[in-house]
Amino acid sequence: LSSGKRGGKDRPGKMSDKKVEEPQNTQDLTVFVQNLLQQMQGRFQTMSDAIIERIDEMGNRIDDLEKSIADLMTQAGFDENEAKKEAEAAQKAAARKAEITGEQAGAPANE
Repeated sequence: LSSGKRGGKDRPGKMSDKKVEEPQNTQDLTVFVQNLLQQMQGRFQTMSDAIIERIDEMGNRIDDLEKSIADLMTQAGFDENEAKKEAEAAQKAAARKAEITGEQAGAPANE
């Protein structure tokens, strides 16, 4: 018996129970494995393409969302640079007020 035949009919419950044509020699086994690997590669490539397509779609949707948010902010009159300038001005004004208040609070104590 050749090693190819031992793996089939002599062992019940193995590949012989399935309706898959078993390789009978080394050359058949090589062709079988190559075909199997090609099928797997094709399936992985299909899945990979689908994943990349979805990632691209999500990227486009995120870009559209960012643009919509920027448009809404513009319509509402919100300018990021303006907001930063206003916040800095408010901080400076609060600091000046604290200095003035601190000086005034200390002035009556000196008299």
